[in-house]
Amino acid sequence: MKKSYRIKKEKEFQTIIHAKQSYANRNFVVYHLNNSENPHFRVGISVGKKIGNAVTRNRVKRLIRQSLFDLKMRIEPDQDIIIIARPNVVGLSQQDVKSNIEHVLGLANLIK
Repeated sequence: MKKSYRIKKEKEFQTIIHAKQSYANRNFVVYHLNNSENPHFRVGISVGKKIGNAVTRNRVKRLIRQSLFDLKMRIEPDQDIIIIARPNVVGLSQQDVKSNIEHVLGLANLIK
């Protein structure tokens, strides 16, 4: 994903999380906030140390990014989204990660 699609700053993460619009399933938690400044959505990904070592965390982040890339055309624009991985995500395949992300974004009404 391009850098313009990413949320990196801690202040932006906290703003979105404090808006308290969250949805979850067994593998992911999604926070979102409407942002009319950008013509497209932006995503922040958080994978904590409970998930595993650095190799495992980076693999999970790659799977999440690939799933978002596949769903890019269906995700609502003008949204800032934070995806937090839960420990159950370890060992899931790419297709499982994609279906779980699609499910939780559907719960949040962020997917067309």
